[in-house]
Parts: sequence; C-alpha cells; structure tokens
Amino acid sequence: MPAHSSAVVLAAAADEPQGIELFLPAGYDLLWSAVVLVIIAVAFYKFILPPMNKILDERASLIEGGIEKAEAAQKAADEALAQQQELLAEARAQAAQVREEARAEGTAIVNDLKAKASEEAGRITETAHRQIEAERQSAVVSLRTEVGTLATELASKIVGESLEDSARQSRVVDRFLDELEASQAVASNKEA
Repeated sequence: MPAHSSAVVLAAAADEPQGIELFLPAGYDLLWSAVVLVIIAVAFYKFILPPMNKILDERASLIEGGIEKAEAAQKAADEALAQQQELLAEARAQAAQVREEARAEGTAIVNDLKAKASEEAGRITETAHRQIEAERQSAVVSLRTEVGTLATELASKIVGESLEDSARQSRVVDRFLDELEASQAVASNKEA
C-alpha cells in the first residue's frame, strides 16, 4: 500500500498548481466571479446609482445656491459697509462744516459785540464830553456872575459910587473878564 499511496500523493501533487499558478484563480472561478460582478453592476447601475446621483445633484445645487447666497450676502455686506463709510465721511464733513460755521458765527458775534461796545464807549465819551462842556459853561457863567458881583461891589467901594445899574454893571464885568482872558492868552503864548 505504500506504493499506492505514493502514487496518489504524486497524482495529487501533479494537480496542485505550482509557481505563478498559485496566485491565479481557476478559469471557472473567474467566469462565475465575472457573472456575479455583472449582476451586481447592473443592479447598482439601475437601482442604486440613480437615487445617489439625484441626492448628489440636490446637494450640489444646494451648495451652489448656498455659495451664491453667501456671495450675494457678502456683496450686500460690502455695499452696506461702503455706504456706511460714505455716510460716516459725509457726517464728518458736515460736522466740520458746522464747526467752521459756528466758529465764523462766533467770530462775527464777537466782532459785532466789540463794534457795539466801541460805539457805546464812543457815545458815552461824547455824552461825558458834552456834560463836561455844559458843566464848564455853567461854571463859567456862575463864575462870571460871582466875579461880576464881587467886582461891582469892590468897584463901588473904590469909586465910592453905586454901580447898581445893571447895564453899567454888565459892561464893567465884561470888560474885566475880557482883560482877564487876554492876559491868560498872552501868558499861555509866552509859555509855548
């Protein structure tokens, strides 16, 4: 039996693949694998691939719509930012203009008040000069009257006659005062 068993082992060894054939499947395995692969591919192509394509298309359109919305939102945000910056620049320009107008108006008010104060000071000075002149005239008249009365009394005592006649008294007083003024004028000319 041992001879028979070695012949069986040799026949079995001759059926076993050797070398590269160890890695290659048998022809019938390749055929049935190809049939199963075709069946799975047809089923996948007919039943699974269309819904997956539909889902992928929907997702792609949603993503594209989202991108478009995001781009539109970004554009709107950029426009709003530009408009806000423009409004801010305009507000700053208006504020600067208002400040300049207020400054100019303040200067005009100050100048107007200075002019009014100067005018009022001139008016007060003029009034004071008039009042001083009136008081001086009043003092001169009063002084003339008193000097005239004193001169008349003195002259009456010196002459020994009464100078109560008002015309005569007035002439004497006027002549005395004229001589007094002439002597003052001569004295001030000599000093000059």
